[in-house]
Amino acid sequence: MTTRAQKSRGSLATPIHLAVLAMLAATASAQAQTAQSPAAAASAADSSQEVTVTATKRTTTLQSTPLAVTPISAVELDKQHVQTISDVVHLVPSFQATTEGDHGVITMTMRGIGNDSAKTEYADPEVALFINGIYAPRAEGAASLLFDMQNIEVLRGPQGTLWGRNSTVGAVNMTTAPAELGSNFGDISGGLGSYNRYGARAAFNFALSDTFALRAAFVHEQHDGYVDYQNPKLPSLADQQTAYDAFNAANNAAAAAQGNPPPATKPYQPIDRNTFVQAGPKYDAQDQSAVRLSMLWKPTRDITWNASYEKFLDRGTPNMNLMQDPRPGEKFWSALISVAPYLDRDVNTFRSRVDWNLSDYLALDYVAGYSDFKGSGDFDQSGGATVPTSFTSGATVQEDRTNWSHYKNWSHELELQSRGTHDVDWILGLYYAAEDNGIRFDIPISNGTQQGTIGWQGSFIQPKETVASEAVFGQATWNLGSSLHLTGGARFTWDDRKNEGGINWGWSGTPAGQPIDPGTDPATSGLFGAGHNDGHYTGTKATWLARANYDVSKNFMAYASVSTGYKSGGLQDGGLHYGPETLTNYEVGTKNTLFDGTVHFNNSAYYEDFKDFQFSAPVTNPDGTHSLATSNAKGAKVYGVESELAAKVTPDDTVQLSAAYLHTELGYLLAGSNDYTLPACPDPKISKCLDVTGHRLPHSPTGSLQALLEHTFHLANGDTLSPRVSFHYESSSWLSVFNLGQGDLQKSYSRTDLGLRYQAMKQWYVDAYVQNVEDGRIKTNAQNSFGVWQSQYLAPRTFGVNVGLAF
Repeated sequence: MTTRAQKSRGSLATPIHLAVLAMLAATASAQAQTAQSPAAAASAADSSQEVTVTATKRTTTLQSTPLAVTPISAVELDKQHVQTISDVVHLVPSFQATTEGDHGVITMTMRGIGNDSAKTEYADPEVALFINGIYAPRAEGAASLLFDMQNIEVLRGPQGTLWGRNSTVGAVNMTTAPAELGSNFGDISGGLGSYNRYGARAAFNFALSDTFALRAAFVHEQHDGYVDYQNPKLPSLADQQTAYDAFNAANNAAAAAQGNPPPATKPYQPIDRNTFVQAGPKYDAQDQSAVRLSMLWKPTRDITWNASYEKFLDRGTPNMNLMQDPRPGEKFWSALISVAPYLDRDVNTFRSRVDWNLSDYLALDYVAGYSDFKGSGDFDQSGGATVPTSFTSGATVQEDRTNWSHYKNWSHELELQSRGTHDVDWILGLYYAAEDNGIRFDIPISNGTQQGTIGWQGSFIQPKETVASEAVFGQATWNLGSSLHLTGGARFTWDDRKNEGGINWGWSGTPAGQPIDPGTDPATSGLFGAGHNDGHYTGTKATWLARANYDVSKNFMAYASVSTGYKSGGLQDGGLHYGPETLTNYEVGTKNTLFDGTVHFNNSAYYEDFKDFQFSAPVTNPDGTHSLATSNAKGAKVYGVESELAAKVTPDDTVQLSAAYLHTELGYLLAGSNDYTLPACPDPKISKCLDVTGHRLPHSPTGSLQALLEHTFHLANGDTLSPRVSFHYESSSWLSVFNLGQGDLQKSYSRTDLGLRYQAMKQWYVDAYVQNVEDGRIKTNAQNSFGVWQSQYLAPRTFGVNVGLAF
């Protein structure tokens, strides 16, 4: 059994505030207003009951913003018990998030386009994640807790002109709650739930002077793992001896047929039950804490500086690959585990934004950020898919171990824009971002059990992977009268990537008594051959936007746009290059306000021409070496329709509905992956592959529907009671580009979440909830390389209660 000492919980007491995604876009709208701080925007929204967004890097009303954007307020995030991005998918059309166990991260897909391998130091996402307008390039950030948020905006369609890097098909911008001048206030809350869930949160605002304020926020969330440890049901000693002899005989015969001497083996020994994990932290557990200190300084009427420091700790466990069809007598949420789960992550982040109103006409904004991530982890990739027949036969144990990873990124953006509404509203910007990433990732693979012979093992050491990206951009909207608005924008990007000293250490076949451990130096062990990854990639790209929107009436706006997205090419194992991918999006939409503003009905239809899609997967090369390979598909065709309706039926009744239709078709691609059992490949550069031309893209259900109903009962003492029902349905969707039948398919499903909130006049509340009422088994990925189909799943049914107080 492989195990690592679990660090003590770095518990930072307190809040769960949920939030993630305030978006990006490209366009200045017809009714563009004077740029405001996030706090001012929220205040305006509260007073006017009109939802505002910052998708065009101006504060505009949702109904006057000519692009497909879904805003989610802090109140809504709290009511829906949102903790991570994966909780948001049931609130936004055409949006998916998947879990990936060996790195314990979340990857995002929008309108059918994403990259499940955007979890490594090599691959980038197609959906960009921003926090307070600052790009977060590493996928680990997406798994962070969402707490003390102001709002989230999810922008669909390419956002490369205004928002920049890797927003090929969309962007998510999370805005944290800023410090506020003028008053002292706060809130505290805590809750209990199923699987020994405990959560606590708090936020405090301190107005220290007329010009300076601080805000402190804390959160801690934990629950036990969902996956129980199976008691191994092992063969008798006699059967183990027989299987051992047959295993050796088969290996000797294979070697003789090839003219080779008999392979080295180990003397017989019975299976040691201690190689199987039976106790300790379980897979799929949460133990996360965070603290954030925010500052607001307003030295003059025209200068505002918001800054924050955030510390995030993760001592939970990865999600496990479960057998889709459990062995007889075993529970679904259980696995035969040989590698104990382990996660240890620390993230330190600094964010800063300075807004300077140079005049009544001009504003200058400077946005900067820095993040430092350190992490390690251990994961049982094989997940006990098969039971060993002897200590060295009948099963495979693969350990995916991140010995260490260290990712640093920083960015600077300078924006000059017009204030107010004029004949021409415009914005100009300069952007610079950089990354310096390193990792050591080991994969020991044993035959039978960890006592057995070595099947293969490798160590991937990338000490310095750097990225530098520079850009200039501009966008302008011509307001031709009061109704017609024409927008044009462009961005030019320079990308530079380097791998310095990266080596793939692959097992040379020399007999090895033990799997590689964190203390092994592959360079001096004599057991490994080296494949060098040094390389240098440079590229440039221009992206652009053209859009027209027309105010047919005060309450009806229509728009049409053509926009492009881009994701840089880069380096892969062996120092090889892969090319950039591009997307051209053609879209039309309407924004409708009905019944005196009580109903918003928004629609969009789009066609996307996706070229050179970057497909990344772990592969075995024809020479027996292993690598992460990225290839460019010829492209993909994607089209669909999205509709969102929000209605205040009565002062006490709220209804929200959204629906999406999606069609995807992949262009020419020979795809290989070690996660799937595939046939021999006709391409000599790939050992096993499948022609996936014409297949549907993964995580792209043809149809999906979200509905939310809430009613408020007014009690005699002025308190309120609000029951809430949230419903999500989606049709079946593939889990990979291979489209390999039922095991590779998430069948159509529905999910219901229930909530009941008692709100007292004295600012305290009690909120009870049940999530995934159906207890549905919702897959997020699939693999069958270990002989049976396995998947990771969204959480089973959970329930709990939260109590909070505002003061």
